[in-house]
Amino acid sequence: MLKKHPRFYKTMEEIFPGVYEHEKRLYTKNLVPGKSVYGERLLNYKGVEYREWDPFRSKLAGAIKKSLNYFPFEKDSKVLYLGASTGTTISHLSDIVTDGEIYGVELSKRMIMELVKLAEDRENIIPILADARMPQEYEEVGKVDILYQDVAQPDQVDIFLKNTEVFKPEWGFLALKTQSMDISKTPEQLLDISQQQLSKKYDILQTIDLNPFDKMHYFLVLRRKDI
Repeated sequence: MLKKHPRFYKTMEEIFPGVYEHEKRLYTKNLVPGKSVYGERLLNYKGVEYREWDPFRSKLAGAIKKSLNYFPFEKDSKVLYLGASTGTTISHLSDIVTDGEIYGVELSKRMIMELVKLAEDRENIIPILADARMPQEYEEVGKVDILYQDVAQPDQVDIFLKNTEVFKPEWGFLALKTQSMDISKTPEQLLDISQQQLSKKYDILQTIDLNPFDKMHYFLVLRRKDI
């Protein structure tokens, strides 16, 4: 029987800590083997189960596919996630931040129930039913390493800055949905206005247009200036 040349073997390449690429698809190691979260593909590779990370369902995965350069999430990171929804992206962060804590803030009672179910299997996820406009409601979370926000509201930049004042994150990841902000201005104008607001306290390290994964969405990577 002929042996395949090594270059024909498909590898599981770790492109960021805890994030893998295999045959041009993104994966994370499944923290809860045998269970998918949103119907994603489960792949067994050399005895380890991975979950496919769909960039059309997760803005963070979309940003990775669009050449994200910064990924400070580590095994023991403390993350505040605003707009956690039913848990698609937060579940993959749960695979990565295995020894840390991810506080998921969500205003919708229906969605928070889905997040609570997810947290039954994933103990590093702590669901919080609260309005992200009022960080005082969950200020007991304390200082965090990373603030991740995906809140489609007109005042989404103000929400982000208000939370950074309370939780003092070194890193910020902001999914900016311009369509939700001001229909009288172009997406480019809204991006420029947002960047001016954010740049007072944060260095804007990268701005990614998430098209085709999410239209009229920008993904901003930020780092506090006083670090």
